[in-house]
Amino acid sequence: MAYAVTRRTAEIGLRIALGAAPASIEWMVLREGLLLIALGVAIGLPLSLAAGRIGASLLYGIKPNDPLSFGLTIAMLLAIGVLAAFLPARRAAAVEPNQALRHE
Repeated sequence: MAYAVTRRTAEIGLRIALGAAPASIEWMVLREGLLLIALGVAIGLPLSLAAGRIGASLLYGIKPNDPLSFGLTIAMLLAIGVLAAFLPARRAAAVEPNQALRHE
């Protein structure tokens, strides 16, 4: 996310120069991060359910499809992903339009 925000500095600076609110810039970056998180969960959840069936003989003390484990894992990934998107979003909202437009 930080790399994507850095590459889009000129675009973000232009948006701010044209009157975009910092909150809308933050939401734009957060929305992209949330989309990536949702895509990762949508792909990873079925794959991990299938892998749980394959590796069921290696597990001891839990079921291969334990809902608590899956729920906590998804919650942890969501929290880390939101934090990973929020920090660059705050930096993007603080971009000075003059510096961003002169950069390129």
